[in-house]
Amino acid sequence: MARELWPRPKRPALTPAAAYRVQPIVAPNGVNRRLARWLERSPRVRRWFTAAERRGKEALFGCRMCGQCALPATGYACPMTCPKQLRNGPCGGVGPAGECEVHPDLTCVWVVAHERAGAAGRGSDLTALQRPVDHRLRDTSSWINYWLGRDDDLWTAPADPVAEPRPSIHRSPVDLGVPAVPTTRQGVP
Repeated sequence: MARELWPRPKRPALTPAAAYRVQPIVAPNGVNRRLARWLERSPRVRRWFTAAERRGKEALFGCRMCGQCALPATGYACPMTCPKQLRNGPCGGVGPAGECEVHPDLTCVWVVAHERAGAAGRGSDLTALQRPVDHRLRDTSSWINYWLGRDDDLWTAPADPVAEPRPSIHRSPVDLGVPAVPTTRQGVP
């Protein structure tokens, strides 16, 4: 199957509530780790397992099989469907109605991620900083990689409101070197 040069943002077919209910089932645990180790030793079965994962996640989320799934940290909207493959939020070209800069007929995947995470009460998940994709893992099973701990440091932990706040990936214009806009007119307090 040929892939487009620019991926098209996809609105997931699974509701946020349903996706978050599945999360504990695929979380690393003793059973999943044993399954992953067995799959690693059985190349033919691993290929079948990876093919089934691809078909399921492609249909539900538009998965691009990066091998390092970020779905739980992005409201179950796959950031790899962003034409620019941005994993830490939207580009500067998102239209005023939330449309994608590259595919203006579609909603930006990050707008979808914010809607979905917010609807599920998981907005803080979006504060996790995504590390760059290791392209050597492309077309491998992200579930096997997850269960075997290969992506333990794929993203930072979501913000803990009780702990000391950590730096945000979102910066104000002043932090970016843009001069502050005066709050009063010159000569008027």
